[in-house]
Amino acid sequence: MEHDVWTPKITSPTSASTWTVGGMFLVTWDMFSKPPQMSNPIGEIYLHQEDWTGKNPIASRFELSSGQTKVTVPDDTIPGGLMVNSVMGDSGNTREEFPIVAAT
Repeated sequence: MEHDVWTPKITSPTSASTWTVGGMFLVTWDMFSKPPQMSNPIGEIYLHQEDWTGKNPIASRFELSSGQTKVTVPDDTIPGGLMVNSVMGDSGNTREEFPIVAAT
């Protein structure tokens, strides 16, 4: 059986979202275009800010076929600026920018 590369569309967070350093959040992606067989069905999520990408994923070893996973914003994340996340498996997919703020 042939395996396909899949780049799922991230549906959450959106530009209307705000995450907090140290907080737990849900990342979701559209399952509509999922192929029957994927070359890599296991995902990772990274934070990106301008030219910076986190060296470690904020979530890993989850099934892309689940359509969602929980992530925790690392305590060493510098608040401010706009961040994007990417779901990696077969291929990376970044989404809209959203802010991460300091914990209060």
